[in-house]
Amino acid sequence: MTARIGVVTFPGSLDDRDTQRAIRLAGAEPVALWHKDKDLHQVDAVVLPGGFSYGDYLRAGAISRFSPVMGSVIEQAKAGLPVLGICNGFQVLTEAHLLPGAMLGNDHLHFICRDQKLRVESAETAWTADYTAGQEIHIPLKNMDGRYVADERTLDELEAEGRVVFRYAEVNPNGSLRDIAGITNAAGNVVGLMPHPEHAVEPLVGSGRTDGLPFFTSILKKLVNA
Repeated sequence: MTARIGVVTFPGSLDDRDTQRAIRLAGAEPVALWHKDKDLHQVDAVVLPGGFSYGDYLRAGAISRFSPVMGSVIEQAKAGLPVLGICNGFQVLTEAHLLPGAMLGNDHLHFICRDQKLRVESAETAWTADYTAGQEIHIPLKNMDGRYVADERTLDELEAEGRVVFRYAEVNPNGSLRDIAGITNAAGNVVGLMPHPEHAVEPLVGSGRTDGLPFFTSILKKLVNA
């Protein structure tokens, strides 16, 4: 049976269709989920896509965190449902306390859009198994509030537990502490990152690279082999 991966659309989501396409290219079935609908429609995993949900009013992701769908996402994520948060989705995951820390405005106070080099720090999560630790990849990055911050104790715990999944390589584009570009929860089923893997899944569009496709093949293999 084909794995079904839900993609949530909030008001202001921009990359939900791109994410659905990436899921389809990986061989899974994308399922559109609406932010006002508590029903996850029995999906096997969920992606919170990039964009500017609710215009990033208050704080990026702060309003979306209270959308009806997030009650179900939080409950099922704590029970083991794989969840990926991309850019704005990462911000929502921190606001929902499914991931620690917070996202602040870029240290240079400008929106950034670039092809960003990353180093894979962990291939042990549900979303990164098709990568190799230490591998360097290029993933498009576009954000205004992409600076990851946390207190020193939290940062030390993330490091000690191997929960830093990606770091910015060569240049830190937004001032994120310890060059952190993506993290995971302790169970490894919830991952958030600022760069956009859905824009690097086929050579003819987006960045012209396929470095982002393993996010979606990783989760597909996990679901098929579960």
